[in-house]
Amino acid sequence: MKRDCRRLRREIVDTIHAAGSGHTGGSLSCVEILWALYTGILRYRPSEPDWPDRDRFVLSKGHAAPTLYHVLADKGYYDKALLADFRQAGSMFQGHPDMTRVPGVEISSGSLGMGISVGVGMCLAGRLSKKDYQVYVLVGDGELQEGQNWEAMTAAAKWSLGHLVVIVDRNGVQLDGTTEEIMPMRDIPAKLREFGLETIVCDGHDCEAVHEALTWASGHADGPRAVVCDTVKGKGVSFMEGDHLWHGKQISDEDYDVARKDLAGDAE
Repeated sequence: MKRDCRRLRREIVDTIHAAGSGHTGGSLSCVEILWALYTGILRYRPSEPDWPDRDRFVLSKGHAAPTLYHVLADKGYYDKALLADFRQAGSMFQGHPDMTRVPGVEISSGSLGMGISVGVGMCLAGRLSKKDYQVYVLVGDGELQEGQNWEAMTAAAKWSLGHLVVIVDRNGVQLDGTTEEIMPMRDIPAKLREFGLETIVCDGHDCEAVHEALTWASGHADGPRAVVCDTVKGKGVSFMEGDHLWHGKQISDEDYDVARKDLAGDAE
């Protein structure tokens, strides 16, 4: 998994550099989370993307689309070569995922704060249709500044939605600075628990820890659960790590060369 995640980071940087635009920092911070989800946690069929019994994954922090696109390609939803036109006019691979064009994308996202509400709706739909699928929603810690998230979690607790798992990519950085500078969230795990979500914290870059945490959260609890993953924005690239400027900054040729060196190893 470590080798796979390093390779994914190289591919994400390659894709964003080739496009001349994209959100690098937040894409690199959630690599282990998505890889763990799609490697032994989620129930899905790439050859049948709309399989009714599949588990659902909602990328609420839609600007991390490059990570999702590469993971879906690795898992067989489409040919990875198609990503060559990422963010180009007419491409199916837009800056934020489009559920009408990309196989495996459950919901078009990018307008932050809506994913948990979507997840609640999916869980209620599953209950009505007597399906036992799990719903996983990945949000950013900056995104949790949006009040709609907390309304959705209140509803999830009220309806005892044990098939809902909220995953927080807590990298501490957003577009204009650190989350503490912009709008302090204080103790996120404590807040989640107060809103009715049984919650644990893990190292979001430790593949085994992430997998164990997601396995725990997938235990069909009586109510919703949350996993807070401590991560680093721009993980793996020395000059990007923890720097808000790399939320969506263009990667120059010079920066690209350094990034590739930082991410080298484990056989190209």
